[in-house]
Amino acid sequence: MENTAVAKLLKSKGQVIIKEGNGRMIQLTLPSNWKTNENEEMAVFLLFDLFQIRSLTEQFSEVSLDIVDFATKATIYQSPVNRVLNQGPVKEGKVKFSLIRNAFWNNILFAISQPVVFLEVKSGNFDFETKERFPLFGPDVKEIFLSPDGDVKIIKG
Repeated sequence: MENTAVAKLLKSKGQVIIKEGNGRMIQLTLPSNWKTNENEEMAVFLLFDLFQIRSLTEQFSEVSLDIVDFATKATIYQSPVNRVLNQGPVKEGKVKFSLIRNAFWNNILFAISQPVVFLEVKSGNFDFETKERFPLFGPDVKEIFLSPDGDVKIIKG
C-alpha cells in the first residue's frame, strides 16, 4: 500500500477505506466530504503534525499543547471547536482529534497533507489493505478533554 495512492484516491473520491492489520476497517474522509451520521460521536480527526490543531480547536494554552506534544501513548483529545471549522464531526461544540505518531500511519496522513476524519466501519468493501495495526484500536488508548485555558479532564484513562 503506497501513501501516494491512498492520498490520490482520497482526494478524488473524498474517502477511502483501509483494512488494517487486525482485520478492522477504517474509513478516512476529507472534512469537506463529511456527512453527519449516527456514528458521529465516534469520529475523530487525525493529525500528522502538532500545528494542525489550530485548524480544529480554539487556541490552546501552552499546558494543553505540551500534553499533546509529549504524549507517548495513543490518545484521543476533545476540545472546543474552532469557529472557522465548518465541516466535519462536531458534537456539542466539541471536536475530537488524535495526533498519530506511528510512523506508518503518520506517513499516510502526511501524504494526504490535511486533517482527515477517521471512523471505523464494520463491513463492506475496502480500497487498501495493510498488515500495520491502526494505533487507535489498541487497548490502552486514552481519551482526554483539553480546554483552551489549560484545564484537563481524563475521560478514559
